[in-house]
Amino acid sequence: MSGSAEVVCPTCFEVFAVPAPDFSEVPCEWDYDCEVCCAPMRILFSADEGEIGAEARGLGE
Repeated sequence: MSGSAEVVCPTCFEVFAVPAPDFSEVPCEWDYDCEVCCAPMRILFSADEGEIGAEARGLGE
Protein backbone atom coordinates (compact mmCIF):
# COMPACT_ATOMS: atom_id res chain seq x y z
CA MET A 1 0.00 0.00 0.00
CA SER A 2 1.07 3.55 -0.59
CA GLY A 3 -0.48 5.25 2.41
CA SER A 4 -3.82 6.99 2.14
CA ALA A 5 -5.66 9.50 -0.01
CA GLU A 6 -8.39 11.96 0.99
CA VAL A 7 -11.73 11.95 -0.78
CA VAL A 8 -14.89 14.03 -0.49
CA CYS A 9 -18.14 12.08 -0.44
CA PRO A 10 -20.34 13.20 -3.36
CA THR A 11 -23.46 12.62 -1.22
CA CYS A 12 -22.74 14.08 2.25
CA PHE A 13 -19.60 16.12 1.30
CA GLU A 14 -17.63 14.85 4.30
CA VAL A 15 -13.88 14.37 3.85
CA PHE A 16 -12.26 11.08 4.87
CA ALA A 17 -9.13 9.09 4.06
CA VAL A 18 -9.07 5.82 2.14
CA PRO A 19 -6.16 3.43 1.73
CA ALA A 20 -4.35 4.20 -1.52
CA PRO A 21 -3.43 1.49 -4.02
CA ASP A 22 0.18 0.76 -4.89
CA PHE A 23 1.69 2.97 -7.62
CA SER A 24 1.89 -0.08 -9.90
CA GLU A 25 -1.94 -0.37 -9.79
CA VAL A 26 -2.69 3.26 -10.72
CA PRO A 27 -4.76 4.40 -12.58
CA CYS A 28 -7.65 2.39 -11.20
CA GLU A 29 -11.22 2.66 -9.90
CA TRP A 30 -12.68 1.23 -6.71
CA ASP A 31 -16.27 0.85 -5.60
CA TYR A 32 -16.42 2.15 -2.03
CA ASP A 33 -19.01 3.11 0.59
CA CYS A 34 -18.70 6.45 2.36
CA GLU A 35 -17.30 6.00 5.85
CA VAL A 36 -19.65 8.71 7.16
CA CYS A 37 -23.06 8.23 5.44
CA CYS A 38 -22.49 4.78 3.82
CA ALA A 39 -23.55 6.00 0.35
CA PRO A 40 -21.98 4.01 -2.51
CA MET A 41 -19.42 5.80 -4.68
CA ARG A 42 -16.67 5.12 -7.16
CA ILE A 43 -13.17 6.36 -6.33
CA LEU A 44 -10.86 7.13 -9.24
CA PHE A 45 -7.16 6.98 -8.38
CA SER A 46 -4.48 8.66 -10.48
CA ALA A 47 -0.77 9.40 -10.08
CA ASP A 48 0.74 12.84 -10.59
CA GLU A 49 4.39 13.69 -9.86
CA GLY A 50 4.84 10.70 -7.55
CA GLU A 51 1.67 11.35 -5.57
CA ILE A 52 -1.52 9.29 -5.71
CA GLY A 53 -4.66 11.40 -5.98
CA ALA A 54 -8.24 10.28 -5.49
CA GLU A 55 -11.57 11.64 -6.71
CA ALA A 56 -14.92 10.27 -5.53
CA ARG A 57 -17.98 10.24 -7.78
CA GLY A 58 -21.51 9.04 -7.22
CA LEU A 59 -22.44 5.84 -9.04
CA GLY A 60 -24.74 7.78 -11.38
CA GLU A 61 -22.02 10.21 -12.53
